[in-house]
Amino acid sequence: MDQEDRIALFLDYENLALGARDHLGGMRFDFRPIADSLAERGRVVVRRAYADWSYFDEDRRMLTRSHVELIEIPQRMGTSRKNAADIKMAVDALELAFERDYISTFVVCTGDSDFTPLVHKLRELNKRVIGVGVAESTSALLPPACDEFLYYDRLEGVEVPAPRARRGRAARPPEPVRVPAEPEPEPELAASESPADVDRLAVLVAQTVAGLQHSTGGEVTASTLKRTLLRKDPTFSEADYGFRAFGELLRHLAERNVIELAEGPAKGDPEVSLPERGELEAAFGLLRSVVADLVAAGGVAALSGLKNQLRRVDPDFSDKKLGYRSFLQFCRAAATAGAVGLEWSPAAEDYLLTPAPTG
Repeated sequence: MDQEDRIALFLDYENLALGARDHLGGMRFDFRPIADSLAERGRVVVRRAYADWSYFDEDRRMLTRSHVELIEIPQRMGTSRKNAADIKMAVDALELAFERDYISTFVVCTGDSDFTPLVHKLRELNKRVIGVGVAESTSALLPPACDEFLYYDRLEGVEVPAPRARRGRAARPPEPVRVPAEPEPEPELAASESPADVDRLAVLVAQTVAGLQHSTGGEVTASTLKRTLLRKDPTFSEADYGFRAFGELLRHLAERNVIELAEGPAKGDPEVSLPERGELEAAFGLLRSVVADLVAAGGVAALSGLKNQLRRVDPDFSDKKLGYRSFLQFCRAAATAGAVGLEWSPAAEDYLLTPAPTG
């Protein structure tokens, strides 16, 4: 059976075209990057764009060549053209949701928060909703309502012009280009990817895998992990971190021992898990050693401030990269594994840790 998604595409064209013009250096809106991105997600069976097309004569030809149905919303005296387009687009989308059961995904191309109720209603009808909008002109309310949100200016094929020099200042002459004697080696990380970004990404993935393992009690596949990451943040995209595909991102994190990959139930969909040994055992050993040193020095090992003690010994220590949502959860896991003792002290109003008994 053919399991590919059937997609219905609705474009609030004026919102997109003006958003691109006003916030992307005056560039003209191009439909092709959206079409290419959706082609990777399923089969687009409906393409409709809404606008007063007397204002977008050149765009009409571009959209017609891409087989987009143009819905005319003429400007009338005494009425709001914007509201007319919004209402028509929402009514058509809901009508299609009820009449075409085979359509599983609706793509709403706009940054207007007025479409948020439409998104909620489509999801109530068990439809997947993908939003598309220009980042600077998209309301903060819309992306979290969607299953996935794509920023137009970050799509493959969209080349945003460099910002022009401000008026009133003389432009600097371009500096001479220096050609290196030898080709420079490619950096390990993409140019847009900073170490802080990678650390945040590692924490997000590790915590998500840990949560899925806890809630499902079974294996976590790469496809399940990607869907969950999008539910947490509909704007999530591995491309923002410099990776071409989600599998490439997972392999990068596996090389850093954040996760482990194994053959999954389907080809190309590996099983993702947290390291059971190795780094986790080393972290438990580090905690046991620091606690033992504190107690041997005649002090107490209280939970408060203990994390900083571990980082003095190992600056790379991170309980969150190991999949724990808090340092207390990590210490409880260490106590369960027998690495340390952990008890609440009413007198200290804190948890106290003790070295694990030997024997």
